[in-house]
Order: sequence, then C-alpha cells, then structure tokens
Amino acid sequence: GQVAGVGHSADEARLAAQCARPKEKAKLRFITVDDWQDHPLLRRLRGFLKYRHADVLLVGGAVRDGLLGRPLHDFDFTVNGDATALAAAVARAFHGAFVPLDPGRNIARVVVRHAGRRFDVDFAQRQGDDWLADLQARDFTVNAIAVDLDGRYLDPLSGRDDLAAGLLRAASENAFRNDPLRTLRAVRLAAELGFTATPDTLAWIRRDAHLVPRVSGERVRDEFVRILAAPDAARHLTLLAELNLLDHVLPECAALRGVEQSPPHQWDVWTHTCTAVTAIESVLACLAGREEAPRAPPLPAWTWTSLQKRLAPLAEDLMTHLNQVLSDTRTRRQGLKLAVLLHDVGKPQTQSVGDDGRIHFYRHEQVGPELAAERLRALRFSNAEIEQVQTIVAHHMRPVHLSESKGPTRRAIYRFFKAMGDAGVEVVLLSLADQLAVYGK
Repeated sequence: GQVAGVGHSADEARLAAQCARPKEKAKLRFITVDDWQDHPLLRRLRGFLKYRHADVLLVGGAVRDGLLGRPLHDFDFTVNGDATALAAAVARAFHGAFVPLDPGRNIARVVVRHAGRRFDVDFAQRQGDDWLADLQARDFTVNAIAVDLDGRYLDPLSGRDDLAAGLLRAASENAFRNDPLRTLRAVRLAAELGFTATPDTLAWIRRDAHLVPRVSGERVRDEFVRILAAPDAARHLTLLAELNLLDHVLPECAALRGVEQSPPHQWDVWTHTCTAVTAIESVLACLAGREEAPRAPPLPAWTWTSLQKRLAPLAEDLMTHLNQVLSDTRTRRQGLKLAVLLHDVGKPQTQSVGDDGRIHFYRHEQVGPELAAERLRALRFSNAEIEQVQTIVAHHMRPVHLSESKGPTRRAIYRFFKAMGDAGVEVVLLSLADQLAVYGK
C-alpha cells in the first residue's frame, strides 16, 4: 500500500497517517532506518565499487524508497569520473546487459537479474564541480539524498525532513525550467507516495507548465501512464488540470471542462469523465475481490454488492485478459483506464441544443476515436494500444443500445463480440463505468 505517514515514533507516524488519510485505518510498520542498505544486490554493488575505488554516491529513488520502507526496484549512482566505463565494468562483473542511455552526457544503464526479477542500475556523471552542486541540481529534495559507499548520508537540502513530513519540495526555483518533465513527475510522486507538494513548488509548476511541449512524447507518456495507474487517479487528474498541465498533456480532455450535459447527467463532461475513471477503478476492485468501499459514484451500497456478486464468476478470466501486456510493460487494463479517460473527447466538437432545449452530442462516438488516436500517436503509444483505445471509444455506446430493448439476444451478443474482437470485454466494462458515472448528486 501507499505510505500515509512517517515518524520517528509509533505515535508520530500514526498521527501523520491520520492527518493524511483520516478515513482510513493505518497499519504501522517498524523499520530500522538503515535496514534497506542491507539489500543483497546493493551490498554486492557497493563491494564491487569499493574494490574499483570508484568515487560514487547512491542517489535518488532508491535512497528515498529505502528510507520510506518501500521495496527497492532500481539503483542510481552518480559518478565523479567516467560513468559509462564504470557501467561497462559492472555489466561484465555482474553478467548484466550494458545499455548506453545518453553517451553525450555520460549516462549508461546496467540491466541485471537478481532474485528472479530485473533491476536497472544507472550510472551518470556528476553534474557541477562538487557533490553539493550535483544534489542542488536535482528535481526534489526527497530525491537529493545521497549515500556514500560506507553508508553515510549526504543531505544538504534536508530531504529526510521532508520525507518525514510527507512533503514534496522542489530542489530549486529553476528545477522545472531545467527539465519540464519534472512538473509531471511531481504529480506522479504525489500520487504514488501520498505526499503533498509545497505551495512554492505548486506555484513554480503552474508558472512552467507551458514548457511541457518541449519534452519528448515518450517521456511524457511514461510519467502520465504512472499517474493514471495510481489509485484514486481522478484526484490526480484534477490536480493536473489545476496546475495547467492537462492543457499541454491532454488538451482534448482539458476541453471537456465546462461542457454541460442534459439530465440524466448530473455533471459537465469533465467531471463525468473523472467520475467514470473512479467508477472503473471500483469495478476493477470488484473483479480483484477487494472489499474496499467504492470512492465514487455515490450509489447505494447494494449496487456494488450486486455488481461484485455478478462479476465474481467471471473475475478470474476477466483479470487474466486485462493483465495481458500490449506494449512494453503496459497492459490492457491500463489501456482500458486510458480509454475511459478519452471516451467522451468527441463531445465538445459535437455539442448541439435541440428545439426542446436539451443538449445533444450526435456522432461524438465517431469523432472521439480519431481525436484519441491523434493524441496517443503524439505521446508515442504503440499501434496496438492506439487500436485498442480507438475500438473501445468508438463502440462505448453500443452495449447501451443493445440493452434498450428487452435485452440482447444470444445472437446479438455473439455478433457484438465478433465485431469487437479482443476489445469486447473492455467495451462492456467502459460502458458499465460510463453508466455508473451518470448519476450521483
């Protein structure tokens, strides 16, 4: 689960967790601060680097996550010297794969297997004249904590204090100008860690949000996918909108704000979309057999009890389908969530008002798929992912039309899944989330 609070005592940690998540019951976990440094792979790496007399520091996410008691996935080393040559030596010694990431900036990666899983070990040349300059040039104070090969900390920006307080603080006023992707990383870290960005950090993100288009589509995609995959994604999508980032990452979604709809809809298109994202999270929780209370929409409890009962016999097969990888490490489940976010992007262009004063969106399911595909191409999603999202968005109204009569016949159901192909399951689940998100006030 997410880290809700950190403290130097049980009472301090429990109070921090209650303030951050007042409606949830926190579980205490006691760790010795430096236990994480006993990770077997890290011990081996440090031993080898000492043998090489390498002038390096362990920095970034591994130090942060270790101090938070989170699992370690990757290691980042900053090198005072030739980082690429050192990475090559590590690759040979650990029988790993050597991957040059940015030869011009002397950055390389070693991919190694340990305990049955993959670890990325990155090496980058130190920036600036000394370690202080390097750490001051990083993105956030919680990522500017370093550890030397003897396990001693270098924390000039008081990142450990911000970890204990659950705060995300920019390392400098120019942090986002130096790399605009950090604006999205701030939202992603807030989503994954449950941290709160400081007022200055939020102000600097708003100021520099317009610089995001300078970043490559692949890098923006990778951060955004992790934001959308985090629990309670609607809250973080709302934060993207408040920080003016949505306009530059998904302008088609930004255009949904303030687009009114007639009853039975209760909200504008953007609020409905965010509610649908939350609804699909609740549906997926039902499939996973989790008994957590749905965060939204605010429907009667029996709705979710009945839904879980009906989905239970299909849950294993549905989750197996949704966990299929479409591209790289991204799954059909992530594609479904992306389709939910984009399912109504055709509405702003197709809005009309009838003689009776009712608002209509004729053909929005025909306009939307191409808008979605164009944005996903700009973000460098794979053809398989784009095709999946296009199909889901194009046909998300079809289950509703099938149910408008006395109910679909077996023949109609057969024709539906034959036409939808592998995306038929996702179309039905999106349609379900869409309908759940219509009501609520």
